[in-house]
Amino acid sequence: MNIRKPSARAIAGLALFAALLAAPLAAQLLDNAHLLTVATRMTVMAIAAVGLSLVLGLGGLVSLGHAAYLGVGAYAVGILAHHGHASGWMQLAVAMAACAGFSLVIGALSLRTRGVYFIMVTLAFAQMLYFVGVGLAPYGGDDGLTISSRSGFGPWLPLENPYVFHVVCVALLAGVAAAIHAIGRSPFGLVLMASASNERRVRAIGYQVYRYQLVAYVVSGMVCGLAGVLLANLNNFVSPSMMHWTRSAELVIMMILGGTATALGPLFGAAALIALEEFLSGQTHYWQAALGVLLLVAMRLARGGIDGLLAGGSHGR
Repeated sequence: MNIRKPSARAIAGLALFAALLAAPLAAQLLDNAHLLTVATRMTVMAIAAVGLSLVLGLGGLVSLGHAAYLGVGAYAVGILAHHGHASGWMQLAVAMAACAGFSLVIGALSLRTRGVYFIMVTLAFAQMLYFVGVGLAPYGGDDGLTISSRSGFGPWLPLENPYVFHVVCVALLAGVAAAIHAIGRSPFGLVLMASASNERRVRAIGYQVYRYQLVAYVVSGMVCGLAGVLLANLNNFVSPSMMHWTRSAELVIMMILGGTATALGPLFGAAALIALEEFLSGQTHYWQAALGVLLLVAMRLARGGIDGLLAGGSHGR
């Protein structure tokens, strides 16, 4: 009986999940609450990056507008909490519905274009939502909105406890990554990947590529909306900056740095980027420049990202 050895990619993925799960214990032992905050932020942004991978990794569509759904999810929590609706189930339902609606409309229009035009259209829509957020004077406008307490899911799930909240985020990341991995191996995912390689040929076979891409775009937007809900709860604060195009670019960088070939790539990229930001910001005032140089070097040495490097140059999903 042949027993397959786990790949370096799988071992690294399990090790990273183990490290995230161990973060509460490490923070407690080191008496360093900031360590847990960083680990939770890493987890939440990884969820958003994994969501983007459905469009970018599978579909080959570079979107610079996914931060819009991050912001919509976050504002759903903030606005409802502002009006006294602290139920997490209500906030989550409204956030998912809003993100589904916005991504359906934006995706339906954006997917009529290709290449750089698709990038610019998604960017334009995201910036429109950003300026809408800036104009929301009753909810803080450009200054943002403070949330008095985290979403309430009952006494059995006390998100006010940072350790419980972190474990919930890690569990959601594992579930989202597993779902995206399964989609990548399904007939739906295979059509998306084939359309990224040769859309005209896939159409000639008889597949409605536009419909596949639109469904993927909506699901991707909803996953980013889930990350927005968690980010609002993590920070107890929402602001239009969550929807700025630079946040979308950050998600794309996570994808490229980690690798677009598998659902683990965005996780590696999010962990690496946030860890580098935290380390460099504590070393120099010019950490952004140092980070840019390191990213250029990393992308030069590992063309397939961290995931491709672990797979030994193999890019199969």
